[in-house]
Amino acid sequence: MEALRRPLEAIFTEPKPHSFLSGSTVFTIVQRVSASAQDSFRVLFVCWGNICRSPAGENVFRHLLSESDHADSIECDSAGTIDAHAGNSPDQRMRQTLEQRGIKVEGAARQIRTSDFDTFDLILTMDDFNRQEVLVLTRSKEDRAKVRPFTEFCHEHEATEVPDPYYGGDSGFELVADLITDGCQGLLEHIESRLG
Repeated sequence: MEALRRPLEAIFTEPKPHSFLSGSTVFTIVQRVSASAQDSFRVLFVCWGNICRSPAGENVFRHLLSESDHADSIECDSAGTIDAHAGNSPDQRMRQTLEQRGIKVEGAARQIRTSDFDTFDLILTMDDFNRQEVLVLTRSKEDRAKVRPFTEFCHEHEATEVPDPYYGGDSGFELVADLITDGCQGLLEHIESRLG
């Protein structure tokens, strides 16, 4: 699969605030959302190919959201740092593992894009390699602040990464499901505390 990887763009021009004149006064418009006033939240899960770990994050999180009072205020999606699997459904082994736990699995793989930094409040990476690839796309310190390791939200596991199960056996997918469930529970608690 290494040969299928496409390099990420390393340089982006940071967008400038829009300005307009009213008399002799210049008004600069910069959109900012304060934590205290936030009434919605969007999170993006990211792994390498967007067929195992990140779609697991998206679907487990959706499952938890269905039982949350904030379901209408929180949105999620997933993406990969490569486009080799674009349009493909989640890996069948990951699907089976989650469905055996009563979780509905949907989605089609896509590659992360620069506009995702404008759309999402948090961009969660599954391992440090993913994180470094995503950071290459950032245009500002605000973008970089949105990129965090998914495992920061795990309470029951001390793992620093969610390992890629693609080349392993069933036990690898079970471990991923455990880590994802743990982290998604912690993530939902974090977001609900922001929304109030």
